[in-house]
Amino acid sequence: MITKNQWVSLTYELLDVNDKLIEEADNKNPLEFICGQGQTLEYFELNLLGLGAGDSFDFKLPAAQAYGEVQEEMIVTLPRETFRELDPGELAVGNVIPMQDSLGRHLQGLVREIDDEQVKVDFNHRLAGSDLHFKGKVLNTRGATDEELEQLHSSKCGGCHSCGSDSGCCHGE
Repeated sequence: MITKNQWVSLTYELLDVNDKLIEEADNKNPLEFICGQGQTLEYFELNLLGLGAGDSFDFKLPAAQAYGEVQEEMIVTLPRETFRELDPGELAVGNVIPMQDSLGRHLQGLVREIDDEQVKVDFNHRLAGSDLHFKGKVLNTRGATDEELEQLHSSKCGGCHSCGSDSGCCHGE
């Protein structure tokens, strides 16, 4: 049964409001995660609690419970010179450009507009503002091992094992 700290393996189809397939995880490539550890959407996991191997699910999440609403402040206009190190052709409307903010956090920016001097980039999640429909089946669930939990914590923290930070180590700052 799915509860906190349970390792979960499942298949799913993610559909938009018109039931058009956005993405899927099948039997060959299931979604695997440890429940309650922030690896998936909170409300996705809440809808799975109590299910066990072989159980099916079918639920919808409003945008606010999924990737949030589109935040206009996440759409920014940057000087074109910011992108001078990109290979020709990479800076094109519709392309996703990997970037970093002033704190060194990695971001993915969708190029919305380009002119001779500026580039409009959208840093919202690609599914922000979208209501989502999940359908699938739980393949397996079991208690996560201490090693799996420690490995998950180490990858979040950077390996110091003592700070509990989700966004890099807090020691040595």
